[in-house]
Amino acid sequence: MSEPLKCLGKNLFLDDPAEGNARESSPGGANQLSPALQRWERQKGESTPGEPALSEVEGTQFSRPRVCIIAPSLRYVGGQSVQADLLLRHWQNDPDIDISFLAVDPPLPRALAWAESIPGLRTILREPIYFWRLWRGLKDVDIAHIFSASYWSFLLAPAPASFFAKMRGAKTLINYHSGEARDHLQRFRSAKFVLSRVDKIVVPSGYLVNVFRDFGLPASVVPNIVDLSQFRYRERIPLRPHLVCTRGFSPYYSVDVVVRAFAAVKKEYPEAQLDLVGDGPLEGDIRKLVADLNLTGVNFTGVASRQEIGKYYDQADIFINASWLDNMPLSIIEAFASGTPVVTTAPECMPYLVEHERTGLLSPVGDEKSLAANVIRLLRDPALSASLAQTAHEQSQKYTWQAVREQWLSSYRGLL
Repeated sequence: MSEPLKCLGKNLFLDDPAEGNARESSPGGANQLSPALQRWERQKGESTPGEPALSEVEGTQFSRPRVCIIAPSLRYVGGQSVQADLLLRHWQNDPDIDISFLAVDPPLPRALAWAESIPGLRTILREPIYFWRLWRGLKDVDIAHIFSASYWSFLLAPAPASFFAKMRGAKTLINYHSGEARDHLQRFRSAKFVLSRVDKIVVPSGYLVNVFRDFGLPASVVPNIVDLSQFRYRERIPLRPHLVCTRGFSPYYSVDVVVRAFAAVKKEYPEAQLDLVGDGPLEGDIRKLVADLNLTGVNFTGVASRQEIGKYYDQADIFINASWLDNMPLSIIEAFASGTPVVTTAPECMPYLVEHERTGLLSPVGDEKSLAANVIRLLRDPALSASLAQTAHEQSQKYTWQAVREQWLSSYRGLL
């Protein structure tokens, strides 16, 4: 079965695997929202915005855009839901933006709550609820900021949001995050039809700009945001063979390659440790591989919340990744922020984020021997390791709210 069709058995409103990190859902369960999301849920439908306010920048007046972010909620934590939540929290009480939120995964009514655990059925039941909320929530909105994944989830969430926004007279901004963009646009002609009719496409990486250009679709870059307060930068002196991988156990992330590379490192450094942070459908296979290789020092930590993830980078000395499909993985930027030198494979997108021998070490996709060799190279060359970590940490500043805010503000104002 093809990957696009496989997703029919999943929650189609979830993020594409190609940009996620290993994160757990909120402690309160499926209906627990962050404070920012709770605020918008409470306000939904309670008031009708009046005329847009005016803000002043260097003596010039701008209308205060009324922006509605349409994205997955933190009911199912992933790359897009975390980014949406960060945007909401940062825009809250900002004098230049009037922000609101609309979840693509609204909770089912209490009478239908039993269907939440049934993939496919819950999507069918949610769709009319989602449509109704789009119609109500987009009234008096200037800009619909629509987070987008690929394949069937694109048709079920971003495409209807774009349609309803146009019906309400709002400008449409598609914030596309999937590393599967090329395959998506090749397989689904409807995707290009929808995307060619939105007012603006924004992507988090230069890689996706080039992909969209190949299909005649203009796009601009606004990077993902990383909350650097969650991560503590420290120098690794001496550098220890303590590795960490914070990618989920998904086929996209090839954690089996990470384990095989670690086995090679272990032969050179018997005291080596590997922390695997996350879960996923292939966890059983990875555990079996560890047992078959008779490996010690592999720690399955389980998923980590946004509040906890920093400690896993802090206690390790090298970040390792073996993905074969990606976009702009937050885990790499988190490693940059933590001072954890990055060793990774190089899917098509990765050189846009990691510069070989400047901010990390790259190896061919699927090549565990090269991946292991780069880990060993760092362990034998502490000066190189320190240089990579320092330069990468400097690069992480590009993803702070202070750096990204003006880019979003310019994108919004350019639509009005």
